Amino acid sequence: MTSPIIVALDLEHDLALDLAKSLDPNNCRLKVGSQLFTSAGPGVIEELSTLGFDIFLDLKFHDIPSTVAQSVKAASNLGVWMLNVHTSGGSSMMRAAKEATTGLMDPPLIIGVTMLTSLSEKDVNEIGIQGISNQVLSLASLAKKNSLDGIVCSANDVISVKELLGKNFVTVTPGIRSSDSSKDDQSRVSTARNAIENGSDYIVIGRPITQSANPMKSLDSIIKEIS
Repeated sequence: MTSPIIVALDLEHDLALDLAKSLDPNNCRLKVGSQLFTSAGPGVIEELSTLGFDIFLDLKFHDIPSTVAQSVKAASNLGVWMLNVHTSGGSSMMRAAKEATTGLMDPPLIIGVTMLTSLSEKDVNEIGIQGISNQVLSLASLAKKNSLDGIVCSANDVISVKELLGKNFVTVTPGIRSSDSSKDDQSRVSTARNAIENGSDYIVIGRPITQSANPMKSLDSIIKEIS
């Protein structure tokens, strides 16, 4: 499956399952985040996988290294395709996460979260960080140094990340919106086309599809936009 589109199932269980059944696993992968995982439990991963989808488990692990390692092992045993950890957890935590998949026949991609796309420059200044772009590059470099497969970042950061760390370092881009749609609670957004043109390997799309009157039509429209 070569589609770069990951549909974010930030929904309750029944709605998520109904939506998944209306989508084609040849055209997208699915993201299970904290809302769906917490409300439905780990069994939802098997339900969605049985429909033929690759699953990105978006729980953003961030804890002491041993706890994160055990969490990654548990997630890997669910058969997920990709999972993520917070790069701000530091080198020891990231190494523990990656080492937890050693020896697995089909280990998941482990992706580091850099700066949430909901954060503005004002937001990061309030928590003591000066400059989003520099922080993303710093955390991305740390992620690669500790053998993560890639990072989550905005479309605006993809070009500089690829230039610094190489085209094979995976970039996953959320905050995808059409040019005329609401940003909702996102700050650093991009169209699907712009993200792909900048070099994003995968784009995560939620509300433009999940809140659409016709999700399949909306997905088809995005596929045409990036083709």
